[in-house]
Formats: sequence, structure tokens, C-alpha cells
Amino acid sequence: MRALTYTILATAMVTAAEGSQVPRGPRTLALVVAHADDEGPVAPILARYAREGVRIYEIIASDGSQGAGFQGNIPRPEPGAAGEDLVRQRAEEARCSAQALGLEPPILLDFPDGKLGDYIGDRSLLYRLTDRLQQELQRLQPDVILTWGPDGGIGHPDHRLVSNIVTQLQRAGAPGVPQRVFYMYLPVEGIRAMSPRGAPPFMIPQPRYFTTHVPFSSADLEASKRAMACHRSQFTPEVVERVMAAAARELNGQIALVPAFDTKPGTDLFE
Repeated sequence: MRALTYTILATAMVTAAEGSQVPRGPRTLALVVAHADDEGPVAPILARYAREGVRIYEIIASDGSQGAGFQGNIPRPEPGAAGEDLVRQRAEEARCSAQALGLEPPILLDFPDGKLGDYIGDRSLLYRLTDRLQQELQRLQPDVILTWGPDGGIGHPDHRLVSNIVTQLQRAGAPGVPQRVFYMYLPVEGIRAMSPRGAPPFMIPQPRYFTTHVPFSSADLEASKRAMACHRSQFTPEVVERVMAAAARELNGQIALVPAFDTKPGTDLFE
């Protein structure tokens, strides 16, 4: 009888424990960037993970007010909106791109474009941006973060600062910031497709640092093309075609990433 009693109690305890567990929601990925078109280097894998049911949020730090197309020797969009009109246009382009990739609506922080590190003009700006990014990440509780590398991919100061803040938050143990942080890069071929000058010297990490290679499908690449085409204030249709042709040719069906911190080599951001 005593053995039967213990069995019943043990079963009840296991059942109660199982019942108290909170079911885990969908896996969550946060892309933390400076500008509305910065998702481009990882757009195919964003489309892939969204297709697989991952909840993806894009946090965009700047308002895009200084964006007038890629600064390279390439055909550029005709002069269009400026000032607040351009801010509204780029916000709409961000929403268009997110929809094309299957992401959640973008989170627009509206800090001044091109001036994220304006310490002389506004000494509180960088601290306010850091605080706001931490608040958003704590709210979202992502399993994975994607952001620019410390070089900003193409050297853009805003890109560098966003990367720096994400890295700072992770190393400081800020609530909501996961261990799994990955740096993204434009491949040299992709930069050349936009500018014959290519990447600035010493900008792309050595191949040995790219230890994470995430595969994507042709449908994911097509979704990324639709997303890029959304950014009409930044890219002409000719540039979209040129860049996507280079991506199809050079990426070989996978995006290479650099883990910000020690992570075993792999093909999945979540494992």
C-alpha cells in the first residue's frame, strides 16, 4: 500500500510540474540595423526562417532622412523626396520589404540618420539610442540577433555604432540580449555590383572567421529580390537586377556569417 501511495504521489507531482510549464512560443530573431535597406545582406535567410515559422523583427535605428541612394559609381534613383517626406517614404519602403520577406512590421526608432555618433552636437544621443535598443530587445526576448560587423560592412559610421551597441549590450549581460549574436557582411562581389570601386581595404574579415553558413532556397532569394525592389529611393531597377544576379552567382545558396562570440561552426542560427 505504501508503494502504491508513493507511486500516486510521484505521478501527481510529475503531472503538476508538466502542467506548470509555460509553452514556449515561436523562435524569435531580431535584426538590429541602422537603415531601412540594411536587411539586404541577410534577406534570403530572413525569408527562409520566416517561411519556417520564426518570428522576425527588424529594429531600424535611424530615420533614413539622409539616404539618397548608395554612394557609388552606379545609376542612382532620380532626386525625389527629401526631409520628412523622405523619412515617410523610407518607412513605407521598410514596411514593404518586411512584408516581402514575411517579417513582422519594422520597429522604427527614428534617430537622426548619419548622426548616431554625434557626441558633440548631442551628448545624450548615443546613450538614448543604447537605452532604446536595450528596451526593445528586452521586450522582444530574441533567441538570435543579427547585426552589422564592427566594420559596418561597408564602413558606414551608423552601421558601426549599431554593431558596437549590440555587442556592448551582450557583453554587459543586458536583459533580453541573447548569447547568439551574428555579424553580417556584404560579400565583395555584391559591393562591386553596386560600385566598381569595391570594398574599402581591410573591411571584410578573413574567411576563417565565417564559421556559420546558413542555406536558403531559390524562392528565398526571389523574396529578397522583391524586398530590395521595395527600396525605390535607394536602388534603381537596374541595380536590383545587377546585385541579385551577383547574389545568385556568388552566394551559392548560403549566407556566411561571423559569430560575435564563441559558437561552434554550423548551418543554423538557432543551434
